[in-house]
Amino acid sequence: QDFSHLRTLCLSQGLLFEDVTFPAHISSIGPNLLPEEKLRRIQWKRPTELQRNPYLVIDGVSRFDIMQGEIGDCWMLAALGSLTLQKHFLENVLPKDQGFQNYYAGIFHFRFWQYGDWVDVVIDDQLPFLNGRYLSVHPRTSNEFWPSLLEKAYAKLRGSYQNLHGGYISDALVDFTGGVQVQFSLKDPPPDLEEILKAADKSKCLMGCSTSGQVKRNIELRNGIVQGHAYTVTGAVKIRYKNGWKHIIRIWNPWGHGEWKGPWSDKSPQWDHVEPKFREALLRDKDDGEFWMSCENFREQFSWLCICNSTP
Repeated sequence: QDFSHLRTLCLSQGLLFEDVTFPAHISSIGPNLLPEEKLRRIQWKRPTELQRNPYLVIDGVSRFDIMQGEIGDCWMLAALGSLTLQKHFLENVLPKDQGFQNYYAGIFHFRFWQYGDWVDVVIDDQLPFLNGRYLSVHPRTSNEFWPSLLEKAYAKLRGSYQNLHGGYISDALVDFTGGVQVQFSLKDPPPDLEEILKAADKSKCLMGCSTSGQVKRNIELRNGIVQGHAYTVTGAVKIRYKNGWKHIIRIWNPWGHGEWKGPWSDKSPQWDHVEPKFREALLRDKDDGEFWMSCENFREQFSWLCICNSTP
């Protein structure tokens, strides 16, 4: 499908695009994602029906725009959270030639890397709702729609929304970058893990991590960490702490809430022993899903680390 051609056609006819290859129909959701009575209740709505003034992007693209919906696609959203930190990769995936303000015709497109090529995926902007709530990812700002539309394009690429329910963060990182990825088991980590994380952060790699828990998915432990869940690694620094140095790692939960409650978390006493200027620069005390933890706790709580970049 040629985005420019289809958009021009719709504009000339005064129509909003309807994608027959990924229709607003149960077939695009997939037969087994939800019980049949719920599938029948799904409604499809365009952003222009939901908001008087919708935008594709407001004030730039950020991981904090994303809040995971009913679908278990944390692996894809964790990769997307990482993508938002590296604008040079993001520009490939999210073309700038579209929006709701100029030349709006209900059609959008996104690009993903598949088998050695960038594939342009065209969609209409009809989004699935169940009982008035987003079935899929929902934006934190009610009139910003890039997360929901990008997720829809990725669902189309994969065949259905159902096919996003469970997957590997490493696959999504490669699909978003065309890069190469390496994985480290945190049960048997390399001895220089702290240095690897710091070097990866410095060289603008995309990073994600996951917790084990195949049997019990999405169980939140008392310490705030979710089992069988994927997260984004958003930073790794070495800071002065008391009379020495400490390696700490920043992690983001694609639910958009739900954080680690142990050492180095938002309200933990460890921050009292950090110079105020560093504390101010690093600490964001908000329930936004993002938190810091020590390298030791990271190894204990997570099972895999994935690092991806355009070159090895």
